[in-house]
Amino acid sequence: MYPIDKSINQFFTYPDYFKEVTTMEISYIKALETIIVVIVFIIAKKASSKLIQKTIENKLLHSSRERIVKKSIKLILSFILIVVIFTIWGVHQSDLVVFIGSFLTVVGVAFFAQWSILSNITSSVIIFFNHSIKLDDEIIIMEGKEYEIEGTVSNIGLFFITIRMKNDEELTLPNNIFIQKMIKRKTGTDETIP
Repeated sequence: MYPIDKSINQFFTYPDYFKEVTTMEISYIKALETIIVVIVFIIAKKASSKLIQKTIENKLLHSSRERIVKKSIKLILSFILIVVIFTIWGVHQSDLVVFIGSFLTVVGVAFFAQWSILSNITSSVIIFFNHSIKLDDEIIIMEGKEYEIEGTVSNIGLFFITIRMKNDEELTLPNNIFIQKMIKRKTGTDETIP
């Protein structure tokens, strides 16, 4: 080794008490990054809330749909927040990839599995953004040529839609089944909704 290399190595070799300070500084940096990520999370949550509120006002939808979608968006943002914080604090990438892969598999099943609970949650988001049915609409669900279900939409939940029939009975349909039915709305203009 040349004398210069030796002096450089000595320069970069810290005593133990400097290693503790360096570890503390790294912890402070990680804590600062975590605080920044949480602030970004709060801003994203408020921005998505305003976007959902605008959608409600533009489409003249009921506030129950707003609550459902806000909960779903908050859940997704929280998941992203947790993943980012885990990455900041040094969770191994391979462990994180396995976790994310498992989660995405479950979400993928939710989109395609017809009887899955997650499919109902996904369907509730689809109903919120793309379906024209809202609370207190009088609808007819066409089950076939000879059988129709007629009633008023009384609740749109995260998993089910409740329809109050004319004889005061309640019919509860899972959201994933509801979005697959042909529906005729009687309130306002008579239109058939696929």
